[in-house]
Amino acid sequence: MLALLLSALLVAAGQHWPQPLEPEPLAVWALVLGLPLLMALRLLIGDRGESSDRAQGQR
Repeated sequence: MLALLLSALLVAAGQHWPQPLEPEPLAVWALVLGLPLLMALRLLIGDRGESSDRAQGQR
């Protein structure tokens, strides 16, 4: 249901603003590469703390 609503909003926006948007290369690269790299960094940093907590809990 949410996808249908989002689709309807995008169609309405496309009819209201018929000119295509010009994507900025820096913004595209930041979304494509930046977010996954930040997630990987977060997992690497967060995994160290959880590993030590698990090891202490098993003793």
